[in-house]
Amino acid sequence: MHADVLMLLMVVLAATGAGWVDAVVGGGGLVQLPVLLLAFPGIAPTTLLATDKLSSIAGTATAAMGFARRTRLHWRLAAPVGLLAIAASGLGATLAGLVPPAVFRPAVLLVLLAIGVLVVLRPTLGSGSRPHRRSVGRAVLAVAVLGAVLPVYNGMIGPGTGSMMLMTLTALWGLDFVIASATTKVINLGSNIGALVVLAAHGPVFWVLGAAMAAGNMGGAWLGTRTALRRGTGFIRIALLCVVSALLVKIGIDQFG
Repeated sequence: MHADVLMLLMVVLAATGAGWVDAVVGGGGLVQLPVLLLAFPGIAPTTLLATDKLSSIAGTATAAMGFARRTRLHWRLAAPVGLLAIAASGLGATLAGLVPPAVFRPAVLLVLLAIGVLVVLRPTLGSGSRPHRRSVGRAVLAVAVLGAVLPVYNGMIGPGTGSMMLMTLTALWGLDFVIASATTKVINLGSNIGALVVLAAHGPVFWVLGAAMAAGNMGGAWLGTRTALRRGTGFIRIALLCVVSALLVKIGIDQFG
């Protein structure tokens, strides 16, 4: 088989797996973006990041629609914060070529480690919605993290954004894992759109490759949505720990390897 065909199959397969992971718990960029970087070592990272966003938009939209048909989304939070995320991720994409990823890696490592510890030490986290426990301060902090901090990170680097959004919604907003995962898709969709618009305006995008990856990402997202809804919060909790552990290893190797 021709090398170009094998490469295409590899990235589409990675996009399919990324769609499944992203629909269940977020963090699909951990699967998809490294494969793109491996397949196209001589291409500018911003071009590959834009192609990654193109694929992710299709998968995230598919997951959002799948969740919306079968469970409750927190639309009053997701819609305005999703719009805010478009602008914030656009800012992050503007800074993508100016700020080296190494600046963010230590902070991301600490955040991921805190997420892992929190999930392990609080087994009831994400097991049920607790809106009555949410203070004004926690709500403002959640909106700031979901609508500004994480979208900026997503526009600049990306992997792990969905998982961190999921944890923000469970720990600060008090949603269970299923509703939080569903709501995250709408916010992350806005974040991916903002990043793609800016990246595409400043450089080339592999549109044909991105479309092929988008098809795989949509298929994976459809399967992942059904898995998350069928298996529930316990499965999402385990998947979250797996994704966080993998992200810790990946970013740790990038930082210290």
